[in-house]
Order: sequence, then structure tokens, then C-alpha cells
Amino acid sequence: MYEIFQKYLEEKTELTQEESQRIQSFAIIKKLRKRQYLLQEGDVWKYDAFITQGCVRTYTVDDKGSEHVNSFSIENWWTGDRESLMMQQPSRFNIDAIEDTELVLFTHENFELLCREIPAFNNMVNTILQRSFIAAQNRIQASLTLTAEEKYLNFIKKYPGFASRIPQTMIASYLGMTPETLSRIRKQTAKK
Repeated sequence: MYEIFQKYLEEKTELTQEESQRIQSFAIIKKLRKRQYLLQEGDVWKYDAFITQGCVRTYTVDDKGSEHVNSFSIENWWTGDRESLMMQQPSRFNIDAIEDTELVLFTHENFELLCREIPAFNNMVNTILQRSFIAAQNRIQASLTLTAEEKYLNFIKKYPGFASRIPQTMIASYLGMTPETLSRIRKQTAKK
């Protein structure tokens, strides 16, 4: 499992063998079964987490029991609750596995130590954070300006493999619509 993360590092940055070994020495391997929590609302998130296999969702549950999906994360993506991590406060989110999932975790203290010690690793992390911020901006803009159909078409264009891996009810929640609306849109777009 760590080999997948190692390959990711090799594609994203250049590290010496010693730096690679240093990073690996702090890695914690975690396996989740389908529907198992990585983080539960109210817990403080303490890790930087990289997915080597599987898929997770980050979501909240409102007072009426409705789930609101904030994001999905798949192989070669990072996941976690940045606000809880940085502020060291209880999380508002749940993160659970949609599929059996394997991750490489780093305690945040060790992750920051690696960033200080290995400039190339730090540069990679900063690039990832910048891209993540841009993706969040784009998601907010899309949710404010696009029609329901445009949201769905944008989603399947940006994430073509997700529709076959993620239940439609979760996709509907992510897009801010009811499952019935998503079903209607899918039928309409299939006819076009």
C-alpha cells in the first residue's frame, strides 16, 4: 500500500532516497471497511491522510437527519478536515468509506516536521493546498450559479468515474438536489 504513495511522491516531486525513507518512517497504514468512519463529528482530526485505494465522503448530518455531502475523495487524493486539524477543534464533519479503503496517514506534527525538513515535500504540499483552494472556489461558484442540470453535467465531466462508484443519493446530496431531481436530470441527459 505504501508503494502507491511512494509512486505518487515520485510523480509529484523529486526526493533523495534518504528523504523518501524519512517520509516512510512516519507513515501509518490504515484500512477502512465500507461504511467505516475515518472521522466522526465531534472528534478532533489529527492527521494528514492520503488515499491509496478506495473512496470516502465527507459530510454533515442536519437536525432532521439529512446528510449533506461536502466532498468525495478517491485514490491519489488527500482527505481530512482541515478546519478541525488546524484549529484543533471538534469536527463538524463525518468521513466514512464508500468502498473498502486504504490510506497512508501522518500525524499532523510529523507531517509539519517533514515539511520543515524536506523543502521539496513542502513545495508539493503547498501546490496541493493551492489547487484545493481553487477547487473549493470553483465548487462554490458552480453551486451558486449553475442550474441543476449544469451541476450534474459539470460533475460527470470533471469526475467521470464517480457516477459508477458512488450511490446516486450521495451524488444528489453533493450537488445540492434531491435524488428524484437527479434521476430526472439523468434521464433527460441520456435522451440527448
